Amino acid sequence: MMNIDLSQFDDLELDNIGQWPTAAKVVLAIFLFIVTLGFGYIAIISDKMSQLDSITKKEATLKQEYQNKYHVAANLELFQQQMVEAEELFATQLKSLPNSHETPGLLDDITFVGTTSGLDFTNINWQPEIVKEIYIELPIEIDVVGSYHDFGNFVSRIAALPRIVTVHDFVIEEDRKNPNQLNLKLQAKTYRYQEQGGK
Repeated sequence: MMNIDLSQFDDLELDNIGQWPTAAKVVLAIFLFIVTLGFGYIAIISDKMSQLDSITKKEATLKQEYQNKYHVAANLELFQQQMVEAEELFATQLKSLPNSHETPGLLDDITFVGTTSGLDFTNINWQPEIVKEIYIELPIEIDVVGSYHDFGNFVSRIAALPRIVTVHDFVIEEDRKNPNQLNLKLQAKTYRYQEQGGK
């Protein structure tokens, strides 16, 4: 076994490294090599490791995007068919919305439905339009007098009109003039498609 004389490491000064014993110089060189490796790892390798982590995460995201796009591409014909069906359904629903020329006649239709259901109108009037993102709401305020059964018949016949009309805010009270009759207040709404450009 090799004996190392540790006394040669006593009284070493950095000012005269050239005079150090060979063993001390080797130990210093090894120490400096280890320190240099540590700083090199911190400066170069750790930065590369963080880049690798970032690239790995990006790879996972790109794989997911690829799978999604592959799914779309593999089902492209089905999606195109569904798009055609959706456009046809939209066009059909659009025909159920009254245009600006048909809205005055809608009041006549509602009045006809009400009177033939046995109701007496005390009020039926358009309210201010409500502009939404892609359509315009056209509210109608309606007050009618009749029986509870007549009200049900009236509402079901409104729902059966060829143009889309929805009913909201029902209030049923006893009629003050005739205690045997009821007063129904409601708001009916129809809708008009708002074309691009706000036309």
